[in-house]
Amino acid sequence: MKCPFCAEIDNKVIDSRLSKNGHAVRRRRECIICTRRFTTYEHIEEVTVMIIKKDGRREVFSREKVRTGIKKACEKRNISVHVIDQFLEELERDLRETGEKEIPSHDIGEKIMVKLHELDDVAYVRFASVYREFKDVNDFVAELKSLLNKR
Repeated sequence: MKCPFCAEIDNKVIDSRLSKNGHAVRRRRECIICTRRFTTYEHIEEVTVMIIKKDGRREVFSREKVRTGIKKACEKRNISVHVIDQFLEELERDLRETGEKEIPSHDIGEKIMVKLHELDDVAYVRFASVYREFKDVNDFVAELKSLLNKR
């Protein structure tokens, strides 16, 4: 780390502690040459996950967009917001842990479908109707039959 006063790179860390929000490490440093002190912050470099849409476009993963879709599917169902938020945390962590910078929207949709299937069949079918782009009632009936056969 370069000293902001004399541009020397030799310095020592005098004190380290977590920042107030816990998302950074605050380091107090002292330059070996000029003996002046300065503060640096160390942050985790977040990997931006890009979503590859069905039409080939790419956009940044949006937790809020996913939350909105799940909340609509779960509307008037006995599923707490806490459960939805917990799932979103897991989903984001899983996406980052893949190490991939680009992930097909299909993969995310399937993960959501699996979770909704565990939580609530009605929410699952609601989400599936949008995600799989049901064209008519026959698509709904086919999905419901598939759901009933799995029981």
